[in-house]
Amino acid sequence: MTCSAFLALGTHFGKVFLLDIQGNITQKFEISSVKINQISLDESGEHVGICSEDGKVQVFGLYTREGFHENFDCPIKVVALHPQFTRSNYKQFVTGGNKLLLYERNWLNRWKTSVLHEGEGTITNIKWRANLIAWANNVGVKIYDISTKQRITNVLRDNVSLRPDMYPCSLCWKDNTTLIVGWGSSIKICVVKERNPTEMRDLPSRYVEIVSAFETEFFICGLAPLADQLVTLFFVKENSDQMDEELCARPRLDIIQPLPESCEEISSDALTVRNFQDNECRDYRLEHSEGESLFYIISPKDIVVAKERDQDDHIDWLVQKKKYEEALMAAEISFKNIKRHDVQKIGMEYINHLVNTRDYDSAARKCQKVLGKNMELWENEVYRFKTIGQLKAISQYLPRGDLRLRPAIYEMILHEFLKTDYEGFATLIREWPGDLYNNMAIVQAVTDHLKRDPTNSTLLTTLAELYTYDQRYDRALEIYLRLRHKDVYQLIHKHNLFSSIEDKIVLLMDFDKEKAVDMLLDNEDKISIDKVVEELADRPELLHVYLHKLFKRDHHKGQKYHERQIGLYAEYDRPNLLPFLRDSTHCPLEKALEICQQRNFVEETVFLLSRMGNCRRALQMIMEELADVDKAIEFAKDQDDAELWDDLISYSIDKPPFITGLLNNIGTHVDPILLIRRIKEGMEIPNLRDSLVKILHDYNLQILLREGCKKILVADSLSLLQKMHRTQMRGVRVDEENICESCHATILPSDMAKTFNVVVFHCRHMFHKECLPSSGTIPGLQFCNICSAKRRGPGSGILEMKK
Repeated sequence: MTCSAFLALGTHFGKVFLLDIQGNITQKFEISSVKINQISLDESGEHVGICSEDGKVQVFGLYTREGFHENFDCPIKVVALHPQFTRSNYKQFVTGGNKLLLYERNWLNRWKTSVLHEGEGTITNIKWRANLIAWANNVGVKIYDISTKQRITNVLRDNVSLRPDMYPCSLCWKDNTTLIVGWGSSIKICVVKERNPTEMRDLPSRYVEIVSAFETEFFICGLAPLADQLVTLFFVKENSDQMDEELCARPRLDIIQPLPESCEEISSDALTVRNFQDNECRDYRLEHSEGESLFYIISPKDIVVAKERDQDDHIDWLVQKKKYEEALMAAEISFKNIKRHDVQKIGMEYINHLVNTRDYDSAARKCQKVLGKNMELWENEVYRFKTIGQLKAISQYLPRGDLRLRPAIYEMILHEFLKTDYEGFATLIREWPGDLYNNMAIVQAVTDHLKRDPTNSTLLTTLAELYTYDQRYDRALEIYLRLRHKDVYQLIHKHNLFSSIEDKIVLLMDFDKEKAVDMLLDNEDKISIDKVVEELADRPELLHVYLHKLFKRDHHKGQKYHERQIGLYAEYDRPNLLPFLRDSTHCPLEKALEICQQRNFVEETVFLLSRMGNCRRALQMIMEELADVDKAIEFAKDQDDAELWDDLISYSIDKPPFITGLLNNIGTHVDPILLIRRIKEGMEIPNLRDSLVKILHDYNLQILLREGCKKILVADSLSLLQKMHRTQMRGVRVDEENICESCHATILPSDMAKTFNVVVFHCRHMFHKECLPSSGTIPGLQFCNICSAKRRGPGSGILEMKK
């Protein structure tokens, strides 16, 4: 029998031992000289009931030895104490032999005996829970309600072919109303329920409902509840090919999930106990300690303690099965919650397993997670990877943040890459902070390799990065420019190296003109325009790019180079020459004209001639050199000079195509009659009719536009006049604050009952009528003399007032 603190064990020789959870004997009792049949403990573990094969029954306190001691004339198979026996109100227990007897201590401290049941053979098992007593005999299982003194039910034994003494009944209470019965290979779950009072009549107040009944594959030796599941101890027999008789196999401890008519196996463990081949079903018992999920499997030679597998057990099992990834995850959860499993130990086993299976990359990746901030373990692993020639595998996972290894470790890996993998070496230099290792040592190593391969761009780029880490920017800049590396501009900006590039401007522009010019223009305060022009003097094509962008940004900054730019545009960028000539106000026109005439740049020459005032010569060039009447007409329109139009007509009068162009375009600028009158009779002019129609149409359109404008002006004038009239018709507020502009007295008299006259002009000047001067030359028409005086000049207002 068990409680939460100890295990009570009876022997075949009449002794009872109390054992702690580790199996150590704490107390020993000499009860009889024959077999102990049953031991019962109350819930507190302070009282014990013992019965033996010679008929002895003892109930006593473990710490007082006071209680019930009786010898019967027949073997007593079972005894059960009231669960609350220690409390004075519940001094009750039952015994089972041929009868089920209830013992109760009365107020006189005497034991009263009552027969609860008899006549159905030997009682083999009793389990007491709260007010319910369940017992088994050869016929079946019965339940007695001690509170109502009623027997509730009888659950019959199913397999009557099995001897009850060889395959005894197993009973256990799951809770105060649920009884689990196991007999042979059959399991039944019985629930005690309250009967509806209207149905009671002479029936007990409670009844039993079997909620689950099913057969198992093996014979049941013991049962215990585990939440909603069952722990079952099975006796197993197996057939032998060599022998006719059945052999006993190891007992099994299974966890099953009961269903209404079947069960589902959750787990199964075969137990190894001594001499299991010689044991029978009745030789095994299963006891459990409530609240701790501890289960005791008792056999003639061994006691096995079983408990629920916890997280540590699960982790150990995963490690044994080499499921390290799952074990690590489970260990991390366990470590966070209960902090008792060695996560790092499992991780190291996992890393060793990966190394042994030659999965070096995975092993290296796990180092990052497993080794954490343990520098000693990290360095040990690095040297192990070096020994197996796999430094490259672990390189990308080395710590480089708060935790850092000795510089020699990083240098060792860099040297390894430098020997075999320039690209990998360059990647590490880019990714690793420069203070992880001795920069000078690595620079020297790279320099040595460059002696054998001086043009290797990967090594050169890496050397430039190392120089940058070491703040030797000039050397890094030289390498970047030599390689034309894209990071050169970023290096210059980041470290303000403008003073270092004054003599490298040509190199920068040869690499990328656009970026170089933008950088130079953005940093004029660091590199002057004059310095750039000086450096680019021998490379006019580059100088032009620089000066062109400078002019685009500001037309005046490089004004002293505008004369020089004329030749540069003419040589390298003619499309932008004319826009430059138009926008520049500092360009010498004579020099520009000379260059354009030398190169026969007609359009540019025309522009310069017109800008210099020689429009007739410019028009002549358009007509003679370009032979483009449209451009000539456009030019004449821009100049808006009658003499130019006359020259244009004179030049075109003997050229029919030109006449057509003029007829189509000059209608809105020159009277077409001037042209038409000068056309010789009989001259064939292409599309003359269409041109005349267009002239008439343009003329008609002009007339319509004039009429439309006239109508709009009349409508607007009328609208404004009406608006002015409405405005002038509005009332003007006159109150005691207003004064007469002539006498400066208040405009309103103090006695409003008297008759008075006030004159208010639209200019808001107010006068008493008697203060106004006499009307002017137009009878009945008066003007504000103040506003009139302002229009006439100083002193006129005084004269008017005198009049």
